[in-house]
Amino acid sequence: MLQAIRYNQGSLEILDQLQLPFVEKYIPIQTTEDAWHAIKDMKVRGAPAIAIVAMLSLAVELHTLSAAGKVPESPEETQALIISKLNYLVTSRPTAVNLSDAARKLEALVISQSKEAGATGLGVVAAFNQAAEHMLGKDLEDNQRIGHHGAEWIKANATKTGDVAVLTHCNTGSLATSGYGTALGVIRSLSSMNVLRRAYCTETRPYNQGSRLTAFELVHDNIPATLITDSMAAALLADKSVGVNAIVVGADRVAANGDTANKIGTYGLAVLAKYHGVKFLVAAPLTTIDLATKSGSDIPIEQRAASEVTSIKGPRDGANNADGVVLETVRIAAPGIGVWNPAFDITPAALIDGVITEVGVVEKGPDGEFNMATVFN
Repeated sequence: MLQAIRYNQGSLEILDQLQLPFVEKYIPIQTTEDAWHAIKDMKVRGAPAIAIVAMLSLAVELHTLSAAGKVPESPEETQALIISKLNYLVTSRPTAVNLSDAARKLEALVISQSKEAGATGLGVVAAFNQAAEHMLGKDLEDNQRIGHHGAEWIKANATKTGDVAVLTHCNTGSLATSGYGTALGVIRSLSSMNVLRRAYCTETRPYNQGSRLTAFELVHDNIPATLITDSMAAALLADKSVGVNAIVVGADRVAANGDTANKIGTYGLAVLAKYHGVKFLVAAPLTTIDLATKSGSDIPIEQRAASEVTSIKGPRDGANNADGVVLETVRIAAPGIGVWNPAFDITPAALIDGVITEVGVVEKGPDGEFNMATVFN
């Protein structure tokens, strides 16, 4: 299994996803500032992975301060230091709720620890680091459960032939999480059950996470898979010989009513799925469900740089030098054209058949509405 995040107490490296699939290079994350830029620049992406890398980057920084004897003795001062760093990290990408959720939970932990009798700055640091490190293992376990629940639901609800074809969008695998993945974890589970006929992945313009990252993972795991451009999805769903049974996507935030923010293009796929009678599923850990956000209209949508649309990066075909692959940037749009580049869109709950979590698949109630609060009971 691919390992996008390497952590050992006080040491953190991430697989630079800007260079995949052409160059597999791990880069060190030594400070919260390193993590902020890695997240903002999308060297690491995927809502679960963003949260994990952010929290572990602060753990690394606190390890360094501890080793240098620079942690404040006062638990209150240490609490203020940690909270300041958490607030800074949350500003790196605003749409994915996992990051703010993790920061909020660890902030509460730090406040609680600092109020304990006999608390010290080092004690507060130790509590934070332990909690941050726990996130890494728990995410992997949660993803495996999501994969199992999703695969079982699809077998029971989306096919009568015994095997399935599944379409996915963007990247939701080991590269977007601590391992295994959410929506791609469902595909991995279907494959391990020997019921996956074929996986289809969109290229996911403009950042090409599908053609670069999801395709990379599918090839790596020897899963039968086919790449399509984003504009081919309607034709694929209409093709009876292909017989797509389900579309499974990830999420950066799921509102209390089931509205879902995910990579731009997800909404269009949901509309196509409804028209063609194909099941549309969202795979998301509980940390992605935001009950404080009532509906999709309350979710902030990140706007990205125009250059992501007007240029593309990759190696020249067949070109290598003595040091390996050289990545080049090529312009693909007319100079001077205006660009609108939202990173995400909102899929209304009405178009979603189920939300796959680590505790099971949430379906709509008798009133035709999602009640996402039920997963926390």
